[in-house]
Amino acid sequence: MRMSQLFTKTRKTAPADEVAKNAQLLIRAGYIHKEMAGAYDFLPLGLRVVENIKQIVREEMNAIGGNEFIMTTLQRKEVWEKTDRWDDKKVDVWFKTHLQNGQELGLGWSHEEPITEMMTNHISSYKDLPAYAYQFQNKMRNELRAKSGIMRGREFIMKDLYSYSVDQESHEAFYQASIEAYHRVFERLGIGDITFFTLADGGAFTKFSHEFQTICDAGEDIVFLDRKKKIAVNEEVMQDDVLSEHGLNRDELEEVKTAEVGNIFSFGTTKSEQLGLHFTDENGEQKPVVLGSYGIGVTRVMGVIAEIMADDNGLVWSEEIAPYKVHLVRIGDDKEVVEVADKLYAELEESGVEVLYDDRNERVGTMLADVDLIGIPKRIVISSKSLEAGGAEVKLRTEPASIIVPLGELVKV
Repeated sequence: MRMSQLFTKTRKTAPADEVAKNAQLLIRAGYIHKEMAGAYDFLPLGLRVVENIKQIVREEMNAIGGNEFIMTTLQRKEVWEKTDRWDDKKVDVWFKTHLQNGQELGLGWSHEEPITEMMTNHISSYKDLPAYAYQFQNKMRNELRAKSGIMRGREFIMKDLYSYSVDQESHEAFYQASIEAYHRVFERLGIGDITFFTLADGGAFTKFSHEFQTICDAGEDIVFLDRKKKIAVNEEVMQDDVLSEHGLNRDELEEVKTAEVGNIFSFGTTKSEQLGLHFTDENGEQKPVVLGSYGIGVTRVMGVIAEIMADDNGLVWSEEIAPYKVHLVRIGDDKEVVEVADKLYAELEESGVEVLYDDRNERVGTMLADVDLIGIPKRIVISSKSLEAGGAEVKLRTEPASIIVPLGELVKV
């Protein structure tokens, strides 16, 4: 991508009403556009980061047997009435609408009910189980507060996976496999060392749940952490019986502020019984399917990473999720500089390196400031000065100093 062809622009300031650091930086760097509180557009750079995060999650979900699909956001009232979660007193984040004929619909805040009903068309025998289905989809939640940028939006992208098992034992085996897969996801996202398996309240989902919480000063949760055991307890379930069950000592727990980036729930057979999802076992008996639900907030984790990995100059992305791997900067319009930069751009692209090429005729200070703000891992500068020094100036986003690398070696850098 040439920046001269990129319709987005960087800006020196964020909207005056934007208080969240992650959103301020993402707006200034041209990753997102704010439509209203809690609702953001993902621009070309932002979409690339979202897709990179999704790909990491996708690979790990596929590795444990997940099948990717996608459901409609529109949800029928009667499906949710069967599980007593249509009433706003039971689920207080519903967005609801009407068809032209007056039929009331919900806009998906979660999908346990619709997919479980859908599965009645695909599961009838023990031979059909287990089944693991997941999607990446925009969720709609009417949050009372939406002041944390893309860390807490009213519309956001989530990966939600649903497991259907023959019994509790096989469900528990997949549940554990999901925990391990989540740890791999967060490790690959670069936040594995500050993201912890957490015991929590299930809220509108179930009595208890498990969360994955990332240490973040801008987060909205307080957890009590045992760093040695790499396990935490959300303050909402800080009870002696919970601590005792998991072998935790209250005096050894560290209180930290966190942001939730993932969660998993065990529903047992309740929803299957409510929605009529049964299977015939090997003995010909009808039994309800055991259900589990597993979520990762894709755009939320993007916001958390932006929040905690940034420095005073802008965003700092890891190679795995950066929109591009190299930010190539051409300084000046000297014929030789233009030819060398254009040739390098083509060579990098041909070798499979994703490059954002700043070919604008801007001031040097503006271009280099944009590099830091956008936060791509590696910067390569081609200028008359660098050519005189024997090549190009190469600098990592996380390092203070640059080095001169001969032109013939740049594709290997």
